[in-house]
Amino acid sequence: MVGLGNPGADYAEHRHNVGFWLLDRLAQRHRLTFRLEKKFQGAVARLSSAAGDCWLLKPTTYMNHSGRAVGALAHFYKIAPQNILVVHDELDLPPGRVRLKQQGGHGGHNGVRDIIQVLSSPSFHRLRIGIGHPGHKAAVHHYVLSAPNKAEWSLLQTALDQVEHQWSLIQAGDRQAAMRVLHSQ
Repeated sequence: MVGLGNPGADYAEHRHNVGFWLLDRLAQRHRLTFRLEKKFQGAVARLSSAAGDCWLLKPTTYMNHSGRAVGALAHFYKIAPQNILVVHDELDLPPGRVRLKQQGGHGGHNGVRDIIQVLSSPSFHRLRIGIGHPGHKAAVHHYVLSAPNKAEWSLLQTALDQVEHQWSLIQAGDRQAAMRVLHSQ
């Protein structure tokens, strides 16, 4: 599972870091500590449960080069694209909406675009967490690199709660059951 975001305190509360937020919650819930791994160009933690083992990865390559970290970990552990879940912010969904899907295009998301290019495949799963759209294409860069307002923050926290509650189904591979719950919200 890869959470997309930008490393460092300056970016920690930006909408673009919603993928990091989810991984941090899962790590806290399961009492895991992320450690920096230069060979993976990211911070990693290993989550073990009844469903098996799962690597959590937060790339330190910055958003537009997320594929470097994903590719390094996937290559080292021989993880096929269809066994990868990428968690990222989604402009085309209202704040707090969650959608889980397998494969597809990048939808203009540079982190997803880079992962597709590095893996030479769009076949990975995506957990898209809505952050809303600023209304005009020219405002997108500033919007994703700024913090959500109080109402959006509340909606995003509720969405992260919902995903956290469905995590055991997602990790076990029962994505259809998780989708029924997450997509009804």
